[in-house]
Amino acid sequence: METKNKTPFPILHSHLLSKSYGSVQALKNLSFEVNRGEIYGIIGPDGAGKTTLFRILTTLILADKGTAVVDGLDVVKDYKQIRDRIGYMPGKFSLYQDLTVEENLRFFASIYRTRIEENYYLIEEIYKQIEPFKNRRAGKLSGGMKQKLALSCALIHKPTILFLDEPTTGVDPISRKEFWDMLMRLKAQGITILVSTPYMDEATLCDRIALILDGEFMQVDTPQNIIAGYPETLWAVQTDHIPRLLKELRNNPLVHSAYSFGESIHVTFNKEWTPNGQLSGIDYPFEKIQPTVEDCFMLLSKK
Repeated sequence: METKNKTPFPILHSHLLSKSYGSVQALKNLSFEVNRGEIYGIIGPDGAGKTTLFRILTTLILADKGTAVVDGLDVVKDYKQIRDRIGYMPGKFSLYQDLTVEENLRFFASIYRTRIEENYYLIEEIYKQIEPFKNRRAGKLSGGMKQKLALSCALIHKPTILFLDEPTTGVDPISRKEFWDMLMRLKAQGITILVSTPYMDEATLCDRIALILDGEFMQVDTPQNIIAGYPETLWAVQTDHIPRLLKELRNNPLVHSAYSFGESIHVTFNKEWTPNGQLSGIDYPFEKIQPTVEDCFMLLSKK
């Protein structure tokens, strides 16, 4: 008998979520779905609305309008049940600084009426890295160890969905890589992960992403599809004088866009044109490159 492909079942969906703080509209009619078992990234700069969205979905604040359902439960009517089923790691370290590593973990396990030993298999690989410091106060941990402790506390009650609000902000590159390796292993155990980040390079590690700016989703798709849909030919030019060259490029009538990326500038042109090393007095070599998610974000943000 032929087996039909099954449509992914959403574990989270929202409809027209909106939230304002005074005259500032933080979220504008957001509707989206997260499939069970995927890593879904909310990608955008500070102030884009990521934290507000997470606080609504984790039942910490109410939306002004719209609805959201998490694991079959309404975020307003069923908030108590939702809190038992989710894990939440806020952007700011929120564990008890004066408690030790082990005391924090036991405390959070007790809140959810469980014990460390019951779900230790879920956090074993993570917790073993900080277990040598289990008697150290949380406030004395490094950024990377705080991150691992916070993730352990968010996982100890075996949540079905994990909310991670900018979990790698302020963490060194090695700890960032280790953290994402851990997320991949958690996904393999069937945990759905909703993660927000301002780091565009982390977007490619997600199954799907939503690019957010000013409280609105500009595009939702797989990172690969978003990159493949970049409509321009992209060029890079390197220089030791980025501010000066950036100004010259932006003032050139042939240039459509120019943004600094590290030690280079990414450039698109107003019409099909191949740089030949000389652009109206700008004597720098241009190299054709493949776009990144960040290039796509910059292009969308101009529209």
